[in-house]
Amino acid sequence: MKKSVKMADIAARFGVSNVTVSKALSGKDGVSEDLRNKIIAAADEMGYHYGGIAKNQKSDKTYNIGVLIPERFVERNNSFYWTLYNNTAHELMNNNYYCIMELLKQEDEDACRLPKMLSENKVDGVIVLGQIHNSYADVITSQYSDILIFLDFYDKHRNIDTVLTDNFYDTYILADYLIQMGHKKIGFIGSVNATSSIQDRFMGYLKAIVENNFDYRKDWVIDDRDENGKTIEIVFPEEMPTAFVCNCDETAYYAIRKLKELGYSVPDDISVVGFDNFLMSDICEPAITTVEVNMPEMAKMAVEMLIKKINCKEYVQGRRLINGKLIIKDSVKKI
Repeated sequence: MKKSVKMADIAARFGVSNVTVSKALSGKDGVSEDLRNKIIAAADEMGYHYGGIAKNQKSDKTYNIGVLIPERFVERNNSFYWTLYNNTAHELMNNNYYCIMELLKQEDEDACRLPKMLSENKVDGVIVLGQIHNSYADVITSQYSDILIFLDFYDKHRNIDTVLTDNFYDTYILADYLIQMGHKKIGFIGSVNATSSIQDRFMGYLKAIVENNFDYRKDWVIDDRDENGKTIEIVFPEEMPTAFVCNCDETAYYAIRKLKELGYSVPDDISVVGFDNFLMSDICEPAITTVEVNMPEMAKMAVEMLIKKINCKEYVQGRRLINGKLIIKDSVKKI
């Protein structure tokens, strides 16, 4: 079977970045005409498929907006991201736009292949839902930053308009609630560097710990996924805290199940809180105290911002935070 050619293969031939190759193939500025012609010729010679005409040659509106989701975020039917996608599609319909959803496969993300809805000029703009890798962000933002919105994650290195829940403050409120309930030994479950959202949630947890002069222990910060975002088994420390802040309800659900397997009672022995107020928070026994993410408002804001960007290329909104709400259920004990 013939190996597919990646953008990185062309970049390696000329000793340039993926972004330079992307600009050359799409007709963007920032590449000399000589290098552009060489890259295009090499792409044809090597059999690289980049399809479609350059974005800057596109003139007619399609009244389609794409939602691009890395497949790792929607592997389960009950995913938080499916619900946020449905909210977004509904909001687009309310604004007389059609929604085209495309899953970003891992191999396409690794190879920095543009989504077909962009390379084939099928959409006027794209909402990226769920975090993409840096190298892929380099390529897609180098060409399409004026018609992109990031939803539920941000990238500090790129000036892309973004809508997300207030992960830092909302998790701070969660941790503070545990402290009000008498807990001083509090851990965090979530792979801190997996996404910008988890990192901000960890920092909110850490603020509550530091400002109360509690001990911060690295062995109480526990991974819940691998470098590819795949769920891994939660491994608890030998000495346990009295409570855990989990980065999402799904992680809280699996943490509670594992704690029960180890002989602990939740919340009598250990309290657990989550984040999202999604399906897992109610089907779990006990029901999980959590933060409810305002998905309808996030979707509405993202759609409004993108339509403004489509109609005015100079429009810049920056990063918009949508507050969540503490939802108290049954997974926390007062001590």
